[in-house]
Amino acid sequence: MMSKILADFFFHIISFFVLLSLLCCRCNAKEQVVLKVFHAGSLSVPFQKIEAQFEEKYPWIDVRREVSGSVMAVRKVVDLHKTCDVVAVADYSLIPKMMFPKYADHVKLFARNELVLCYTKKSKYSEMINHKNWYKILAKNKVKWGFSNPNLDPCGYRTVMCVLLSDLYYRAPVFKMLFEGYLPFRIVKKNPLTAEIPLSFAPAGKKVFIRAKSVELIGLLEAGTIDYAMEYLSVAKQHHLSFLKLPCEINLGSLKLRSYYSKVAVVLGNRRKIYAKPIFYGIAFLKTSSHPKEAKLFEEFVTGKSGAAILKESHQTPVYPAEVIHVHE
Repeated sequence: MMSKILADFFFHIISFFVLLSLLCCRCNAKEQVVLKVFHAGSLSVPFQKIEAQFEEKYPWIDVRREVSGSVMAVRKVVDLHKTCDVVAVADYSLIPKMMFPKYADHVKLFARNELVLCYTKKSKYSEMINHKNWYKILAKNKVKWGFSNPNLDPCGYRTVMCVLLSDLYYRAPVFKMLFEGYLPFRIVKKNPLTAEIPLSFAPAGKKVFIRAKSVELIGLLEAGTIDYAMEYLSVAKQHHLSFLKLPCEINLGSLKLRSYYSKVAVVLGNRRKIYAKPIFYGIAFLKTSSHPKEAKLFEEFVTGKSGAAILKESHQTPVYPAEVIHVHE
């Protein structure tokens, strides 16, 4: 009889702890936080690694990344009013210009980059292209090349800036050679040298290819549809692409040439004028975030030691400690 009573007692004790464990699991499931992050396509490789390490450190947070051109990433929030917790862009200035003060009160500059010209073994004239003749190669009749849409992606308007700077650096009509007859871009001012981009446009013929974000050109390049693509150095290395290093006077990668870069500018389709400057990436957790504590944790992880290490592994130069710009500055 005593044995049966003890057995029943232990059975109820075990049942109690099993039930308690189930309730704890259910509570934890309810507390799971979904964090939405909109980021630039050129951050896809490091942010995939960052997501994995961040979720391992904070298992109750589920990071959901959405990739697009940086301008589109911001517009999803300010124009389309999509739910988002953190925005990370390839041009930090997009956040102050488009998101201050309603959506963000700061931006952290956390990475750098530079432009390069990518190609493959199948690319025409790849055996002879160099930093002195690259624009002449692109201008050849049978050569096809591409870059991202300047109205949607910083790599796109930076490509136009690179071409404008090439006019000054090479003292040659590079802008005319690469765009005239193919794209409705035009120079509207000489000091600073300024190009105007229509709100909507389509390339004429099959020489110049435009895509929403620069990473979408990689497939075209690898398939041999195009011979060359303007990309970021980090993207080229991450995807094991052959690439041509461009002179620092035109690649937007030198901090020392900030004033020189400002000699050119681009007016986008929304009439916003952007002066060329060294490439800096920016990140901000949003004031409108549904999960501000978790969003701040993610921003701090990206801009901290772990994030900097991942960026470096991904061939992207980290800015550590990150430089912070606040809304009143």
